[in-house]
Amino acid sequence: MESSARLQNYPTGPRKMRLIADVIRGMDVEKALAILEFHPQHNAIPLAKLLKSAINNWDQKNEGLNSADSNLIVKTIFVDGGRVIKRMRPAPQGRGYKIRKRSNHVTIIVDTKN
Repeated sequence: MESSARLQNYPTGPRKMRLIADVIRGMDVEKALAILEFHPQHNAIPLAKLLKSAINNWDQKNEGLNSADSNLIVKTIFVDGGRVIKRMRPAPQGRGYKIRKRSNHVTIIVDTKN
């Protein structure tokens, strides 16, 4: 039985988050957590917390089974664009430049290896 977890409106660009999501897609959960723990990008920390949350959700759905013995894998992970906050920055000669502060939504689905 699969289980999922969602992170919404995390204030970083979706492209930056997709770089890390592509690394752990289809990987064993323990290996993915080890990679995220030592990854240099700052987006790896909330992604590791989200993966732990998905594992705990799986544990609650399957109370008789242990997640360590069940060979859990990251079945699906995808990053969607979230809301964009628009700001103005002063520019030369009285103009203004638009600043787009992007955010993203991340969804992780974990499942047992068949």
